[in-house]
Amino acid sequence: MTDTLDPKITAAPANAGSDETVTRPAQPGSAVGQRSALQPPALKRRVPKVADLAPLMQFKKPEFSKTARLKRASTIWELRDIAKRRTPQAPFDYTDGAAEEEITLRRARQAFQDIEFRPGILRDVSTIDLRTDILGKESRLPFGIAPTGFTRMMQSEGEYAGSQAAEAAGIPYTLSTMGTASIEDVATAAPNGRNWFQLYLWTDRARSLELIERAAKAGNDTLMVTVDTAVAGARLRDVRNGMTIPPALTLKTVLDASYRPAWWFNFLTHEPLTFASLSRYTGTVADLINSMFDPTLTYEDLDWLRETWKGKLVVKGIQTVEDARKVVDHGADGIILSNHGGRQLDRAPIPFHLLPEVTAALKADNSKAPVMLDTGIMSGADIVAALALGADFALIGRAYLYGLMAGGREGVDRTIQILEKDMTRTMALLGVSKVADLNPDHVRLLQR
Repeated sequence: MTDTLDPKITAAPANAGSDETVTRPAQPGSAVGQRSALQPPALKRRVPKVADLAPLMQFKKPEFSKTARLKRASTIWELRDIAKRRTPQAPFDYTDGAAEEEITLRRARQAFQDIEFRPGILRDVSTIDLRTDILGKESRLPFGIAPTGFTRMMQSEGEYAGSQAAEAAGIPYTLSTMGTASIEDVATAAPNGRNWFQLYLWTDRARSLELIERAAKAGNDTLMVTVDTAVAGARLRDVRNGMTIPPALTLKTVLDASYRPAWWFNFLTHEPLTFASLSRYTGTVADLINSMFDPTLTYEDLDWLRETWKGKLVVKGIQTVEDARKVVDHGADGIILSNHGGRQLDRAPIPFHLLPEVTAALKADNSKAPVMLDTGIMSGADIVAALALGADFALIGRAYLYGLMAGGREGVDRTIQILEKDMTRTMALLGVSKVADLNPDHVRLLQR
């Protein structure tokens, strides 16, 4: 059989390689014909109609309220930016800074960035459960608020905002010995919250005993003793700022205040700063710390504390495997891996790096003491990584204070919301629906 040519298509001439153009009419059913004759209306050019533009031109009304400002913050870093704009330099730097060259703080934050998550697929993550048990009670989220000193200096609501936000979120709140609200007032502000008390053991044991008794009477179920403060660290930002308690009205601070009138209005129109441990103090931060801390502390003092305190006892400031084991042997119910937020010894061990060794050592000892950690946490993903590497719980300090400085109680609420949302999303993407299911297989430490 001989093939016949379609009469509408001409064969290529002999000189097809020349510049001469040959036109081939397209067949009705060909792809070329379909593109030209059946082009979708959405791809045809046209003059836009006003009615079509109207739905696209919706200009949102500007919002300048505190609530709107906080809602726009999607990360702790963004809360920090707001806090820096709204807080005088000296209080902000007291929160934001660390000791000496601040190497420890930078390394702690970098440690959380130097990980690789290893997600599992095809898991049911329709519901994420962030609840966990810590020291005998349930916490709705696997983190609590760490003790912070001079908190009402950062923002006038101070410890009251922190304790009430923690109560609403169902997580523990820790009041510092150097907090600016009394044990009793915090208990009154958050009567249904789980309140812990952080203690610096003084050379004056009678004063320490008085605080312990007040904490127990106010319903605090956990005592957190800090052991990494034999002397004050060299916090150079405070030195440069001439940081005093209360802040001194120098020419520099007056000029600084002109950019942040709301902070100074709140500071000057509320109750003057008082402390959980003493009624009034005037002087530098370092002088106050050195007058309170006891450089002679030994494990015998920890034994005394264990005998004196009947509730849960946690030791904060553990930086070696050996010390973790030893404080548990001396009766600690839990430990907190902490270098004081990098505010004491610069180039100190990083809690996140130390975590696998400590958890392995305590597991080998058949210890049931929970391992907690702080320092460097700036996202919910950081907390998830810590839990995966063996931590039972995390504590946030700066992250909470950034929220406080950004917007008082609402700012602390926003901090907790951001971290909870981060954790929920991270766990879902990892293929994990419960905190208890996180394990070291979900995280790989990258080598720098």
